[in-house]
Amino acid sequence: MALPLIRGMNEMQHFQELKRRVLERYRQDYPYFQGDWKTFSSQDILNLIALLERECKETVSEKWIYTHLKPETNTKLPRKNMLHVLCRFVGVSGWDEFIFEPVTIGSTVVSKEETKRSKRGYLWGIGMGVLLLAVAYFLWPEKKVTKMPPIKLQNQYTQEAVDSSEVQVYDATQTVGAQPLTPQQFEEKVREKPLTVFVKSPFYKDTIVQIPPTSSVQSPPVVALQPDDYAMMVKAFLKADITDWQKRKTQLQQILSEDLEVMVMLKGGLGAEFYNKAQFVQKLTIPTPVLKRWEIVDIKNEPDGKLKVIRIKQE
Repeated sequence: MALPLIRGMNEMQHFQELKRRVLERYRQDYPYFQGDWKTFSSQDILNLIALLERECKETVSEKWIYTHLKPETNTKLPRKNMLHVLCRFVGVSGWDEFIFEPVTIGSTVVSKEETKRSKRGYLWGIGMGVLLLAVAYFLWPEKKVTKMPPIKLQNQYTQEAVDSSEVQVYDATQTVGAQPLTPQQFEEKVREKPLTVFVKSPFYKDTIVQIPPTSSVQSPPVVALQPDDYAMMVKAFLKADITDWQKRKTQLQQILSEDLEVMVMLKGGLGAEFYNKAQFVQKLTIPTPVLKRWEIVDIKNEPDGKLKVIRIKQE
């Protein structure tokens, strides 16, 4: 009767290790997050859902993450098919391979015999991890150069870090043909003298701020961005599971312009789709998996703040 109990304890320890590695994998795309599951925000949850769909082609609900990943301790394992999804996300073929690896607590090995059996597979996994990192380095160079320059962006009201992929920074002194600054360009411009930058995002109000020279500061300057509440609502509607479609429909009617124009740029150069207000409201109140692959790239507002133009790319 003791064997099932011991195995169950080992599997739960493996699950805690899997949760830790999911956070490590999440930080590869969102390096500004340095917390744990306790501090994992609702925006982080939406980001993780999008990552799992992109990397594993699987949909996970917010409720599932709150139930199984957010708690500091777990009393039971999730379904095995969901464990497989998380394992693939961290670079392992599935749960069976993951629990074959030894689990350590401090310097104590849980099972010496298991460690011996899995040593070859463990070394193979390290080799594959190095290979995957090398492939990622050469295949995704653009992603490297589009990371935020060394300034800390945060939400003016919540003080939470702003997703750098949703922000573009321009040299405010260049008015003709200006392009977003890469980290290298930013560092060169601000190394010895102050730089006035224009920060633009579809989800935050345009902001102009002067950045002091990096040679005179000890830590990245903090730039507070004022969120566009209506844009944030639409973003949440695209990613979150629907709970009250009638309430969502009413809210959309209030925040969208009567002359709304929505353009969705299709993947693979297949052109674009256009929606008016009625069509877009219907699209968002009858959610489908394709909505979670939509990414807002630009928004224009009317003087009263209502959203008049929305441009979206399909991942």
